[in-house]
Order: sequence, then C-alpha cells, then structure tokens
Amino acid sequence: MENLIVSLNVVFPLFAMMAVGFFLNRIGILDSHTADVMNKVTFKAFLPTLIFYNIYQTDVSEIFNGKLILWGIALVLIMFFLLWGVVPRFEHDHRRKGVLIQGMFRSNFILYGLPVTASLFGDENVGTASMLIAFIVPFYNVLSVIVLEWYASGQIHVKKIIKGILTNPLIIGAALGGLMLFFHIPLIPAVEKTIRNLSGMATPMAFLILGASFRFSALAGNIRPLLVSVLVKLIVFPAIFLPVSILAGYRGMELAALLTMLGAPTAVSSFTMAKQMNGDGELAGQIVIFTSICSVLTMFVWIFVLKQFAYI
Repeated sequence: MENLIVSLNVVFPLFAMMAVGFFLNRIGILDSHTADVMNKVTFKAFLPTLIFYNIYQTDVSEIFNGKLILWGIALVLIMFFLLWGVVPRFEHDHRRKGVLIQGMFRSNFILYGLPVTASLFGDENVGTASMLIAFIVPFYNVLSVIVLEWYASGQIHVKKIIKGILTNPLIIGAALGGLMLFFHIPLIPAVEKTIRNLSGMATPMAFLILGASFRFSALAGNIRPLLVSVLVKLIVFPAIFLPVSILAGYRGMELAALLTMLGAPTAVSSFTMAKQMNGDGELAGQIVIFTSICSVLTMFVWIFVLKQFAYI
C-alpha cells in the first residue's frame, strides 16, 4: 500500500493539472490559440529554465558514478535505435514516426526520479538520481531533436538537424546549467530565487496546456499507436532492461534511479517539443497523458516486485 501511495503522490497532481487544463478549455477560458501561445512560452522559457536549474543545483562532485552514467546512456541509445529501426515499419506518417520514437524512449525523469527515490530511500539519498538526471535529460533532448528534425520534412537535412540541436531552448538550458556546474559559477541569491520561481512554473504550465489540447475525438485514429506506446514504454522496456541491469550488478539507489529512467511515463516536454517541431502534437500529448495515467499501476508493480526480491 505504501508503494501505491508513493506512485499516486507523484502521478495524481500531474493528472489533476491536465484535468484543470481540459476543463478551462471546455468553458472557453483557455482556448486553442491561447494554449498554442502558452506552449511556445513554456518551450522557450519555462522548460529550459527548469532543466538549467535542475542541473545547476545537482552536486555530482561527491556522488559521481561514471559506470552508472555510461550504463544509463547505453540503455537510452539501445532503446532509441531499436525504436528507430522498428517504428518506420508500421508507421508511415513522418510526423508520427518521430513522435512515437520519442514517446517510447524518453521518460519524465525529472518529475519522477527525485520523488520516487526520496520516497524509497529518504530525501537525503536522492544524489544518485540527481546525478543520473543531470546527464540523461540533456541526452534525451539531443536525441529527440535529431529524430523530430529527421522526420519533420520527410528528408534528411544534416545541417538542419545540427542547427536544431544547437538552437533548441531545452538543450541550451542544459548546456548552460552544465557549464555553471562544471566551473562552479554561483548565482547571486536574488537571481537564483527568480530562476527557481520560473522553473517551478514549467511543470504546471506544461500539464495545463496538455490538458487544454486534449481532444477525445482524436482518440479514434490513435488507438493502435497509443496502445503500442504505453505497452513498450511502461512494460516492455522495463521488463527487458531492469533484469539486465540487475544481472549487471545494480542494486539499491542505483537500480531505483534506473527504474525511474526506464519505467516513468513519457516526458511532458516531448509534447511541447513535438508541437514546436512540426510533429504530431496531438498524438504526442495523448502518449504523455495515457502513459502518465497507466504509470500509477505499472510503477507500483515494478517497485513492489523489486522490493519483494530485495533489489531496492
């Protein structure tokens, strides 16, 4: 029961914010045009600030674990290239290919990694998850830009892909945060407080917009890709890579960090990015919504199983 409560405490506020956004849209307060404008602001300001601040405040000097970082990056790359090889075989719409690939390899690591780890091991033991987040989240962003740019026009534009990576606000935020962290550049208190407040707006704003953009009528044509995305993201990949990680010797906090990387729902920023990069934003939003809802059950099952066998 305790593990179910942990999952509910992480997921329910996100679901509630989506429901509020949907309600505001239905009563005409948050219409489609306003949601699109807010989505641009969130993509170009709030989410980059969140990623910057999350990386900036991560103290990796005392908890650096190069082996775990390389392992996490290797798992992400394997998932990414497996999906890139398989998805185009059953999906022929270029605007959906990148969205589906992104939706199945990219986790809501920032929102899940720290709360789940803190609930399992205490607030004082979230360093391992923070360290992994600092390296994996920028990596997610680079791979997402590559695949979305690749399929944006149905043609290969290497220069456009490189430009997309270098000018993507999320990647810029991650790079600035990494530089500040690496060179130990402190922020003055007033600036840090402002950045902290702005970063705190990213998650609620993104989920409000996601809820406001949701259309039940669009589900009819997306049932198959949605079902595949939910199954692969929340069940298939964790079922493959968690046992592999256990065989590789990962236990405790390290395995819990890998669990949230593998088993958390799709990152809400994937919806924001898809909308801004000519992907199928509607499908991207639905993947975020349904993986978030279903993760209440799947995360509970994964945590329960790993605790039962004393792996975490």
